[in-house]
Amino acid sequence: MVVCHALTGDAHAAGHHGEPARRGWWDNIIGPGRPLDTDRFFVVCANLLGGCQGTTGPSSTDPATGRPYGLDFPLLSVSDLVATHRRLVHHLGIDRLHAVVGGSLGGMQALSWALEAPQEVETVVVVAASSRLSAQNIAFSAVAREAIMRDPNFADGTYLQTGRSPDTGLAVARMMAHITYLSEAAMTAKFGRRFQGSDTPRFGFGVDFQVESYLRHQGESFLSRFDALSYLYLSRALDYYDPFAEPDAAHQLDRMVAAGTRALVLSFDTDWRFDTRHSVRIARRLEHAGVPVTFREVASDFGHDSFLLPVPEYHAIVAAFLGAPALAPAGRPARGTR
Repeated sequence: MVVCHALTGDAHAAGHHGEPARRGWWDNIIGPGRPLDTDRFFVVCANLLGGCQGTTGPSSTDPATGRPYGLDFPLLSVSDLVATHRRLVHHLGIDRLHAVVGGSLGGMQALSWALEAPQEVETVVVVAASSRLSAQNIAFSAVAREAIMRDPNFADGTYLQTGRSPDTGLAVARMMAHITYLSEAAMTAKFGRRFQGSDTPRFGFGVDFQVESYLRHQGESFLSRFDALSYLYLSRALDYYDPFAEPDAAHQLDRMVAAGTRALVLSFDTDWRFDTRHSVRIARRLEHAGVPVTFREVASDFGHDSFLLPVPEYHAIVAAFLGAPALAPAGRPARGTR
């Protein structure tokens, strides 16, 4: 099976690389006896095209100029991301996958794989994803990109040649995005209105509340593992994603039916980044075309983050759908790898 990672994830989906405390971002769902059972399945997860963890992207060197591509790199679509991973699977000599699984942007890739090449996929698991972003979704990403591009160090996308980077803009983009990954209930439970390092307010513009400290930490820690250009390109691919509006969408759905590809679509009741209506739209489009589809909304307090966490009902549904055995205890969940 193939695991498709989300916007700022990478190929390190499970296990560790010599540091047991630094486990993969989906370690709680991938492994022996877990829903994506490595005792039964060979699990493949590769970096995204356009990313900054090894696969070609806008920070890669343009062989024609000897300089980083920057904004000369072509815009990407979700189909481009899938095409790259399909070529990898073909290179590995695999004709048909038991499953393609992903959450958020990873779920969109899984859906596109099933639509574009259903003969290669027996089952598809689409978690906390969308088939068409709303105006609000696009607006959040637009503001994040503006923060990056208005940072003076962005230098019209040539910052890799200047020795500086748009750290302030990228950190702000991450901070704002992170707000959309948590539910209000989760933020209230985690932070409330508690002050950082004090029982009383300081009455200033510095970090005073715990939630402010948390967001600043998320922004600063993000800088060490992600590139601003990749954030621009991959977030823009999300904006344009609308597979059911493609001219050949009906034909793709017919081919999915003919191939016998089954789908599981999951949402979380507190996810307001891609709320349940997004998943219902996917499930209904598949169902109306005759695709065997199972839809479930799972109760969770953790908002969009839920797809990264060991929510028991969620894991049980995925395990049952994939035909996995009883679940083993999950490891500590990784955070911040959407």
